[in-house]
Amino acid sequence: MALDMKYFEQMEAKIPKGKVRTRFAPSPTGYMHVGNLRTALYTWLIARNAGGTFILRIEDTDQGRLVEGAADVIYRTLAECRLDHDEGPDVGGPVAPYIQSERRDTYGRYARLLIDKGHAYYCFCEKADSAEDTGEFERSDDPCRSLSKEEAQARVDAGEPYVIRQRIPKEGTTTFRDAIFGDITVENKTLDDQVLIKRDGMPTYNFANVIDDHLMGITHVVRGSEYLSSAPKYNLLYEGFGWDIPTYVHCSPVMRDAQNKMSKRHGDPSYEDLKDQGFLTEAILNYVALLGWSPRGDLAEQEVFSLDELARAFDLAGMSKSPAIFDIEKLTHFNALYLRSMSQEDFVKAAEPYIRKTVKDESLSVSDIAALLQARCEKLTEIPEKVAFFQELPDYDRSLFTNKKSKCTPEVAKEMLSAAIVVLDAVHTWNEGNIHDVLTGLAEGMQVKNATVMWPVRIAAAGQAVTPGGAIEICRILGKEETLRRLKLGLDKL
Repeated sequence: MALDMKYFEQMEAKIPKGKVRTRFAPSPTGYMHVGNLRTALYTWLIARNAGGTFILRIEDTDQGRLVEGAADVIYRTLAECRLDHDEGPDVGGPVAPYIQSERRDTYGRYARLLIDKGHAYYCFCEKADSAEDTGEFERSDDPCRSLSKEEAQARVDAGEPYVIRQRIPKEGTTTFRDAIFGDITVENKTLDDQVLIKRDGMPTYNFANVIDDHLMGITHVVRGSEYLSSAPKYNLLYEGFGWDIPTYVHCSPVMRDAQNKMSKRHGDPSYEDLKDQGFLTEAILNYVALLGWSPRGDLAEQEVFSLDELARAFDLAGMSKSPAIFDIEKLTHFNALYLRSMSQEDFVKAAEPYIRKTVKDESLSVSDIAALLQARCEKLTEIPEKVAFFQELPDYDRSLFTNKKSKCTPEVAKEMLSAAIVVLDAVHTWNEGNIHDVLTGLAEGMQVKNATVMWPVRIAAAGQAVTPGGAIEICRILGKEETLRRLKLGLDKL
């Protein structure tokens, strides 16, 4: 059957040209791991830095791996991270559709065009899917490679099952250029005749990517360095069609440690896991941006970037060939910086659900408690445990009253608490200023350091050695009645 060349001309005419176009092309498998998020971020940054177009494409050709609701995870994650796409399944665009399974007929047409050009062939050999997936098909053993076009077409017309394979040259070398790794040359004899169209008519990942990237006008292809070995075959496909080759950007892997890549299988966190662990989206993005890229010039020493700042600073020359090790402690450091830089109003809003997990008493002010936490909190998930004592005084041991630095012993604590209860009971207007004045006045009158009074008051009020905030703030938030009740309980322990 003759090919309709007008179809291909029309497809070419649709391709947008003239500016940078990048794409993030995840598979809907329900899991946005850190490496995937970094790819999305870098792809978005390249487009935004150049004033270009960022495209979302859903790659669902491997139907066996699809997870229901997984596409929603992709949309939600991109929205939360403010990685807005200009074209995609949900917003449309000039080269729709943007879901690969809806482009099935396109791949078949281009595979037949490649056969017509002599760069692919029908293969009728019986092969197990597992052998296809591992690339263990020996090209030299494939008798279908030498079939004439007429003979092959006759077998297709007769209804014989087939796959379509790429015809790799037997001799010579293929060289491709990567923006990070430079020129890489491989001998063609080391490349296998990969399957392009499977028996069910669906394209393989490698073939669909090349077709879609060309037809969508993609100028920069960002993917993991594990695809470096496939790049020569991509090049040969582009050359076979007579198409321009995009800029390849192969990102080095994100590692759990010096030997192992991060993976869901080993329990490494996804973006949603990190959110659940109390990390802010902004901190996650900032840290992930620096896993394989570093700013240059005047920004070389800067490590905290807003998303807009990243878009202005990002360039391919700052990317590294070396694997990046994901350090949860470094991410925690970034998160603490972001928490402390938030406006008080925004921090209260972020902290409230975590405070209310353990502080159920509505009379205790969320904003007052949050004010104690902002400078002393690294992750939002630390909050419930830190503030639970406001709701209920924990059971504690009298040994907590001993503190060498504050010159406090159980005997001293007993004396200080007895006096503190008296002066605090006399406070009419319960605020920080008045509480401060009576307790510091007490220390001065008893000729001891302020800490000698404050330590036992704080221990009795909170029932724990480490607290967000000091004795004065804690007493003020608890209120006069509850403070005095707790101090008397402390005195009873002593």
